[in-house]
Amino acid sequence: MVTAPSERLILASKSAARRSMLSEAGVSFAVQVADVDEDAVKAVHDPADAAGLAIELARVKALAVSRHDADAWVLGADQTLSFDGGLVSKAGSLGEARARLQAMRGRTHQLHSGAALAHKGQVVWSGVDTATMRVRDFSDAFLDAYLATEGEGLLACVGAYRLEGMGAQLFEAVEGDYFTVLGLPLWPVLAELRRAGVLRS
Repeated sequence: MVTAPSERLILASKSAARRSMLSEAGVSFAVQVADVDEDAVKAVHDPADAAGLAIELARVKALAVSRHDADAWVLGADQTLSFDGGLVSKAGSLGEARARLQAMRGRTHQLHSGAALAHKGQVVWSGVDTATMRVRDFSDAFLDAYLATEGEGLLACVGAYRLEGMGAQLFEAVEGDYFTVLGLPLWPVLAELRRAGVLRS
């Protein structure tokens, strides 16, 4: 590990993908899931500004945890999906996931991964990165097999897919950073952690 022992980092996210990214990058951290009302944040945000919403949700999560542990550095993160001019939320059922993937078939959409770093109850940095996802014209037979294999775990993913799993077969191309697709703009986050002294430079 290359984390400086004098500074503590808390990840305010329950995402297994984000935990894995940070761990594999050699970052030491604790996890404390932020207790925030995401629907309330979305209700007052312009649905056309999906990238801005990703940042706002990340900021709210980082602040929620930082207020209870002011001495730690808190990393909040969230991901939004924009498609066909609107904001897409997580599917509530496999039937809804099927309909969404059918609508996306042969078209493109954008994933926006936002992150925010808070310290002493204030956000000291936030940023967002976007990846464009080009979905291939897959068959209904593939979609049936995909849903059967992945199951209800897809409901935890905003696009009803995991690129690190069978969901990779849904796409013909991705324009953007792989880490952004997984849910974290990792390079800017690591740069800020170095600036903050959480990681050695």
